[in-house]
Amino acid sequence: MGGVYSSEKMAGVFAYESSEIDWCEDNYKHSEHVVEYFNTMSSLFFFVISPIMLYLLHPYAKERNLAIHMVWSLMLFVGLFSAYFHMTLSFFGQMLDELSILWVLAVGYALWFPRRLYPSFIKDRSTFSCLVLLVTVISTLSSFYKPAANAYVLNCFGLHLVFVVVVEMRSCTDPKAVRLAKLSVALWVLAISCWISDRFGCSFWQRLNFCYLHGIWHILIVIAVAYASTLIAYLDANYEIPYSLPGLQYWPCDKWAVGLPHIVLRGTTKTQKRC
Repeated sequence: MGGVYSSEKMAGVFAYESSEIDWCEDNYKHSEHVVEYFNTMSSLFFFVISPIMLYLLHPYAKERNLAIHMVWSLMLFVGLFSAYFHMTLSFFGQMLDELSILWVLAVGYALWFPRRLYPSFIKDRSTFSCLVLLVTVISTLSSFYKPAANAYVLNCFGLHLVFVVVVEMRSCTDPKAVRLAKLSVALWVLAISCWISDRFGCSFWQRLNFCYLHGIWHILIVIAVAYASTLIAYLDANYEIPYSLPGLQYWPCDKWAVGLPHIVLRGTTKTQKRC
């Protein structure tokens, strides 16, 4: 009996709508196989932005550390698991969705946290990265027994990174960086407002027959991550590879008011071939 009960419990984890979370969008409205159609489709926007950011940040990653590509590589998994979660609303999908976000934050935290702010007992980035990896692995394993554990660690990484960026921006005089910071904040506020409105104001949006704010959150948050991560990478480049004279530009045209930010290296790079 115990084995049968365990099998049924395991199957329930993968079952459609086994998650306690149900977003505002009407379920099965556009497909009998997809619970939340627009939330699922909007998750695919990650597959548009992530490859572009991998390409745009390659010169910086090549000079700084190719491990930086892990951030946007993992963002592809965030999009994949988000689509799976909203397609099924399964508990397993929810865990994959939340844990993929945790790992993106953990990798960014390990790669970009300023070395001068390390605790005294940590001497180098490899030690710091191993410590972050250990905490992330423990949180990942713990979340299957106590899902709330993931949220605590995720918020710790995220809020601490935000605090560090705020401190760094106080001494930043580059107008492009200041503009990028303001745009990042604006996008984050818009994205979070959509998330909160969809989660806690669903009845209001249902009366207006507009239940797509969580899908809009997906689009806004991936752009916000592109802006914020580029800002953090720019600050990091000024400390770690100042000889490369890092600067900020926007793709596809730097003169446009909007675009995807990336780092350009205007100085001599150590990885450049020399005769």
